[in-house]
Amino acid sequence: MKIAIYGSRRQDAHLDKLDAFLRSLDDAGHDVVMHPKLYRYLSGLIPGSLRCVRRVMADGAEAGADMAVSIGGDGTFLRTAEWIGQASTPIAGVNTGHLGYLTAVGIEGICDIVPAFINGLLSVETRSLIQIVSPKLDTEPYALNEVALLKSETAAMISVRATLDGELLADYRVDGLLISTPTGSTAYNLSVGGPIVQPSAPVWIVSPVAAHSLSMRPLVVNDSSELTLTAGGRAPHVRLSIDGRGITIDTDTTLTLRKAPFGVKVLHPADYGFATTLREKLHWGED
Repeated sequence: MKIAIYGSRRQDAHLDKLDAFLRSLDDAGHDVVMHPKLYRYLSGLIPGSLRCVRRVMADGAEAGADMAVSIGGDGTFLRTAEWIGQASTPIAGVNTGHLGYLTAVGIEGICDIVPAFINGLLSVETRSLIQIVSPKLDTEPYALNEVALLKSETAAMISVRATLDGELLADYRVDGLLISTPTGSTAYNLSVGGPIVQPSAPVWIVSPVAAHSLSMRPLVVNDSSELTLTAGGRAPHVRLSIDGRGITIDTDTTLTLRKAPFGVKVLHPADYGFATTLREKLHWGED
């Protein structure tokens, strides 16, 4: 079986488990494709465990893998999804970070993740993506968590004109405006007071950041809608953040947001439940 591996390069505390994991893949005869940054990091620490790595590729979409393994936290999972791109390879997250909403198992279970996939013990859940389109952007990027228009660090608040399916929704005066997927509802959206949404819900959340008016509240819309956002303000530039990856764009740039034609396949243990995950991660019901 062909396995694509992406990971955080802050794994010094887990090198013994990573060594055992990679050697088990080699013993089983699996064909491993690894991202170059992780390969370089591990080659300086546990080079003997890398015999299973057949290819090192900066573009995971070309790997043709049967499954991908993301080693890190939720941020690493987002970068793994970007690396895989439109290949729709199912991704199993191994948590070496903190909360880990997207990760299937902890680092102690890493050697079990591939056998569990082979034996049909993992379920697949497809998460939706937001596609961002603008003539001012060189590409049409995708967001698994959220798209954010944010003021520059030293600038005053910005205005964001938002239309929903061609109809004016609001002129927001804010420090920023987030458009989140259900997956991203437990990320930046949660920290600015937006609602937690079940991952399978076909919706987006529109959440203002530090709105000038208290009447500007988080809003849930259908993800089949098309949103357009145009930022204004005194500063010549604003920040566009896509799953935490920030770029500077000109004020008055118009962005069109629509549901992407493909999704991200997230692997979970068969007994995974959304309610249980929330209760455990957020410590609900504890004294």
